[in-house]
Amino acid sequence: MKLYYSNGACSMAPHIVLRESGLPFDLVRASTKTHQLDDGTDYYTINDKGSVPVLELDNGERLTEGPAIVQYIADQVPAKNLAPANGTMPRYRLQEWLNFITSELHKSYGPLFRPTTPEEFKVTTKEGLTTKYALVDKWLTGKNYTMGDAFSVADAYLFTVTSWAPHVGLDLSQFKNVGAFMARMAARPKVQETLVAEGLVKAA
Repeated sequence: MKLYYSNGACSMAPHIVLRESGLPFDLVRASTKTHQLDDGTDYYTINDKGSVPVLELDNGERLTEGPAIVQYIADQVPAKNLAPANGTMPRYRLQEWLNFITSELHKSYGPLFRPTTPEEFKVTTKEGLTTKYALVDKWLTGKNYTMGDAFSVADAYLFTVTSWAPHVGLDLSQFKNVGAFMARMAARPKVQETLVAEGLVKAA
């Protein structure tokens, strides 16, 4: 398999999941600014949406959208328990988390990264995100991870988007459960491997 990614972008979630899965894969970097690969290839020829991630399967088929990709990866290695079995209520709970993260958290960060976004809109957006993180903090009470005591693909996604908070000036220090979750995730060896591979931290 081949993962098209951008350093520190939402593609970090499937990158983490791939490393947790133990499946073989190659990384191909796509710039979110130039929309080109490192070799100069027009990224729109890979994904006409122009966004990451894209997971290219061994048969050449390409899958887009992070929540779909991480579930696909999990289903290739059911023994790893990266996602509950299809058709079960826990699987729908996982999808509930993935949908909340993608629609309520992930998309809210976008305007905060754009220099053209009016400052008053950024203030309102941060207030909205803070309200959403209050819910996340509540849901994480008594849990190590989103689904309970065990890591799942939703945790990779939540960790990825929440890691953007310091870069946009969003203070989440009041949310102790969120902070503990982020520390717990950052301590996972495969997460550390991902951060090093994307150049976000230096190798120990």
